[in-house]
Amino acid sequence: MSASIPFDRPYMTGMELKHISRAVSLGNISGDGEFTQASCRLMESRFRIHKVLLTPSCTAALEIAAMLYEIKPGDEFIVPAYTFVSSANAFARLGAKPVFVEIREDTLNIDERQIEAAITDKTRAICAVHYAGIACDMDAILEVAQKHDLDVVEDAAQGVHAYYHGRALGSIAPVGAFSFHSTKNYTCGEGGAICINDPDLVERAEIIREKGTNRSKFLRGEIDKYTWVDIGSSYVPSEISAAFLFGQLEMLDTISTRRREIFEFYRQGLSGLAERNLLQIPYVPTGYESNCHMFYILMPDTSTRGALISHLKAQGIQTAFHYVPLHTSLMGRQFGYKPGDLPITEDVSERLLRLPFFYQITPEEQHFVVDQIRAFVMSSSRQ
Repeated sequence: MSASIPFDRPYMTGMELKHISRAVSLGNISGDGEFTQASCRLMESRFRIHKVLLTPSCTAALEIAAMLYEIKPGDEFIVPAYTFVSSANAFARLGAKPVFVEIREDTLNIDERQIEAAITDKTRAICAVHYAGIACDMDAILEVAQKHDLDVVEDAAQGVHAYYHGRALGSIAPVGAFSFHSTKNYTCGEGGAICINDPDLVERAEIIREKGTNRSKFLRGEIDKYTWVDIGSSYVPSEISAAFLFGQLEMLDTISTRRREIFEFYRQGLSGLAERNLLQIPYVPTGYESNCHMFYILMPDTSTRGALISHLKAQGIQTAFHYVPLHTSLMGRQFGYKPGDLPITEDVSERLLRLPFFYQITPEEQHFVVDQIRAFVMSSSRQ
């Protein structure tokens, strides 16, 4: 097969432009219009979240969360080093110090068993990052948080429409955050949402999101004018983005079903190699429901991963890997960390490879990807 298979390709349902056209015709494209409200109500209903507020990005949602929790200079927060920079940046920008904790070798999520040992008298919050649409052990995390009076935020950037014992990710901690970046299951190019499950936090979240004003109350007719009442920033996305997003969220189950098919194809095709310990595939614990955000494999070592990347590239197959562990980054070193501090995280980072995964990928393309991985692995195992 002569193939050119991209790593990712954003999917359009066909309703996005229709909704954008309507948003324009209604005359409100600056934000918090019909489609913003419709998107939020849909997520609140489907995911049983008390209040959802759209934001320009998941980064913005995490920043609001850190402000809601009144993080300040000198505080510490616990977060895995195996995550995107926003998980740490949202708190560090307020002067707090990240305390990085190892990940589990099975789910690649934060190792809940190591959180308590990382707590000091300066610890204020735990950022639970749900990697690859597979939940952290939220019961254990919330138990530790309650014991030590700590705040918890769910970074569910990759976890929209994924579940932990029947509860939607983003609905479990007092505050959660979603991403609708172009690489995510549901997208508007750049976008996010803050999920608020503690009713006492809703009013201040609205104020922070509206540049520190009580404009949300004004728009609801609760006050006759609005003014500056708190510290905030510009966290309201365009109605154009919300209209695009609503076209995606309307197809929530259709997109979910298709992604599950893609995930299952890879799982079945590569499980034989995993059973022989030639590579590792994603693990979903009992009682967890993944949203099939990605399919990754873990190769035996860095050099083998590099050789596989080159082999697949020569066949026209694009792949990707991540993350550079935050504790080994330039900023991580400024916080006193160094390579070797989190060996599991560093090992995973050097061996993980993400496979092409997008709605439109065909069975023939997936067959080709699986066949090429098998051929490479079997050839390498005989050497």
